[in-house]
Order: sequence, then C-alpha cells, then structure tokens
Amino acid sequence: MIRFLLLALVSSTMAAERPNIIVILSDDHRYDFLGFMERAPDFLETPNLDRMAAAGAHLENAFVSTSLCSPSRASILTGQFMHRHKVVDNQRAVPEGTRFYPEYLQSAGYRTAMIGKWHMGHDNDEPRRGFHHWVSFQGQGAYFDQTLNINGKQSEQKGYTADRLADQALEWLKSDRGGDKEAPFMMHLAFKSVHYPFQPAKRHLGRYEGKKIDYPETMANSDENYATQPKWVRERRYGIHGIDHMETGAFDKDPVPSFDDLYWRFCETVHGLDENVGRVLDYLDSSGLAKNTIVLYLGDNGFALGEHGFYDKRDAFEESIRIPMLAYAPGRIKAGTKPAGMVQNIDIAPTLLDFAGVKAPENAPAMDGRSFRDLLEGKKPATPWRDHILYEYHWEWNFPATPTLFSIRTDRYKYIYYYGLWDKNGFYDLQTDPHERHNLIDVPAFAEQIEALKKQLFDELEESGGLDIPARRPKGEPLHDRKLRR
Repeated sequence: MIRFLLLALVSSTMAAERPNIIVILSDDHRYDFLGFMERAPDFLETPNLDRMAAAGAHLENAFVSTSLCSPSRASILTGQFMHRHKVVDNQRAVPEGTRFYPEYLQSAGYRTAMIGKWHMGHDNDEPRRGFHHWVSFQGQGAYFDQTLNINGKQSEQKGYTADRLADQALEWLKSDRGGDKEAPFMMHLAFKSVHYPFQPAKRHLGRYEGKKIDYPETMANSDENYATQPKWVRERRYGIHGIDHMETGAFDKDPVPSFDDLYWRFCETVHGLDENVGRVLDYLDSSGLAKNTIVLYLGDNGFALGEHGFYDKRDAFEESIRIPMLAYAPGRIKAGTKPAGMVQNIDIAPTLLDFAGVKAPENAPAMDGRSFRDLLEGKKPATPWRDHILYEYHWEWNFPATPTLFSIRTDRYKYIYYYGLWDKNGFYDLQTDPHERHNLIDVPAFAEQIEALKKQLFDELEESGGLDIPARRPKGEPLHDRKLRR
C-alpha cells in the first residue's frame, strides 16, 4: 500500500512538472497581420493573439525553412529541413521511417491529439502518426460544411470549419483524454484559416469592406520596382497568383473581383481565426489548465498581399518566409517577452521536447533545429544562438511561376540562388531596403560578401544533404535524386 502511494505521488509530481502543450497552427497568416503590430492594417482586430503576445512572448524574428503547406508542416513535426524529411511539395506523402516529435511524447506518457489540417499527401485519410486522438480531413478541406474524420469515422459538420475545429479541440480538452486525465497532454490544433481563397465566417463577411488599404510600395508595375530584379519576378505578376493575372479575371474557379476584396476577406478570415484561438485560451484560463500549459501559436508560412505584384508565398522574400509566432505560458514565460534571435519552424520539435523533458531515442532521425526554450525564458543560451537561417523551395509543376531556389538570410543581408537558367540571383540589404526593392547582386562593392554568403549557403546545404533534389517520378518507380550544380 505504501509503495502504491509513493508511486502515485511520484507520478502525480512528474505530471505536475511536465507541462501540457498546445500548438495552434494557422495557414498563410502573415507575420505582420497581428493587431498589436505597427505594420498591421489599422482596422484589423486580433485581440486574442494580441493577448498572447502581451501576456507571453512574441518571437519577432520567426521564419519557415520552406514556405509551402506540406513541407512546412513536416518540418514542424520532424524538426527537419525539407531536403531531409523529403516532403518537398503538397502532393508528396510522408516517407516511411519518418518520426514525429509527438511520438516521443507518447512514449514519455503524454496523451496526444491532432485536430485539423494535416495536408501531407492529398488523399491521406489515415490515422495521424503520433496521436492517440485525431480529427482531420483530406487535403485542403473546405471553409464550410466540412466532413471530419474522427478516429476513422466520418462526421458531417455544418457551419464554419474554424468554429467546428475549435469545438473538437475543446471537447477533447474537457474529456478524460483517453482515460488518463492526470497525464500531461499535447494537442496539435491546425486551422485551415487563412488559406486562399479567403473565406470569412458569414458573421464577419463585409466587416472590413471599404476600409482604407495601404498598398505595398513594390506593388506598382514600374521600372523602379523591377529594374534590378530577376526577370521571373516581374513575369510572375501575369501568372497564377499574380496581381495583373487577377485583373484579367482569368480564374478557373474561386474568382476574385479585385485586390481590395482579396485584402478585406483575408483580414476578416484572420479575425475569425483569432476568435477561435480566444475560445481555447478562455477555457485554459477558466479551467486552471493555463497554469501548467504552454501554448504556441504560429503560421505554416507567410503570404504576400501585393508585394512585388504577388499574392502568394513560395519565394524567399520577407513576406513569404516570415511567420507570426507567439508563446503563452503564465508562470513560465514572462509577460511581454520579445526574443530577438532568429527562430524557424524546424526549432518547434526540439523546443517542445525540451520543455517536456523528453529526449528523442539515440537511433532517432537527426533534427536540424534546436531548442529556443532559453530565449523564451529570458536566459542566455549555453551556446551562441544562430546568426543566420537557411531557406529552400523546389519548383512545382502545377505552380510554375516560382523557380527552385535556395537562400541564406542574416540579420541584415539576404542572398538568393535560383537553380536553372535564370538571368540573375538576388542580394538584398534588409537594413537600408526592408522592402527588397533593390537587388544588389551586380554591385561590385558587394561581390566579396556575396561570394562568401554563397559559399556558406552551399557548404551548409551539402553538409546536411541539401544538394540532392528529389526528382518527381512515375508512381511505383523508385525515387531518384539529382545533384544540384553549384
């Protein structure tokens, strides 16, 4: 009896020490479309995300390693670059042998749940690896009347999908979570919002109609904006997700009447997303769970809204690669924390494992990211934090306007290498030219610096296997890699 009580006490103490974890993932949410940010539209309302930043941490320099849904989601769950986990586009399924960090939490006694958008393999409707409980749908899903797969059973859901996903999240949080309510839990809540085509809840449609829009400086089709840019940048204006393509009305489906409508609908969809984030936060606060729960909010990639004539992601410009990232954990993270270090989506897995006190097995696949727990807790990292990030994107046959590219970004400069037969690469001084209007790649004064960044980029890619590009192949045939020319 005494032994049983001691074991129960130890188990209870461990559960209290190990935090619950909730990751809230949005889709295509820009880094600067948060109400508290100076760059945000004056009319945009995100009171709940603002609350997370005020009561917790705002990671001001958060980036993805690939700005595309499936590769980014795989990077979040594996802690790996795209070239390592091999989910290189939105059609590719997760390769055999891939390990997700929730699997390690499961082994350590966590109860885990995945609710929402998975999007790794278009037709994937199977149980989500690493999660005891799962609620999901195939591919992109729909904004309204979405059929959800709840642990293998189809369930027709009426209404706005963001609302229904939040319902599912709250239902699981209030449940016994698989019969072990005393165990710590981890929940991955992935909204479809605010993926294109932007569709707000009916209660918000038209909320921002007619509000003044500050158009980006680089949106105009002028020689000043494109004189030094690679030719593909200007040409992309006329292709899929280009401003001039939009104005022709040349859409196969989901027509957009104007850029203004696109902009207002985006903001209205963000507002509805914020409401549902608030529902989760309110429950954590009212139930007392907030005292031992870490909530991490982030976007899966950025999104241009007119910059360089685009409304898309994929490229290596700032609006594409930067994401919103917030952390809320009363008692663990000091209110108003603003870590300055550059973090990436590959850092999520090691960070959350660190907070949970869980180590991946020795034979587990290597992670490329590192824990930023010290940054959140206001401590100096044991080893110097990174002074640059790497970025990669592989050309897609169904969205051909953006070439394969590789980039290295420091706190001031960015070098972009375009793979293939393109007229020039990119080099930008983000301090003097934050909008990346002036490409300095041909300026002799920067030649030595450009060459040094190029060498560093390729050396680091080669070291981690990033110069082998997975080639698309017919179904059933083995995967062949081709070596990137330096």
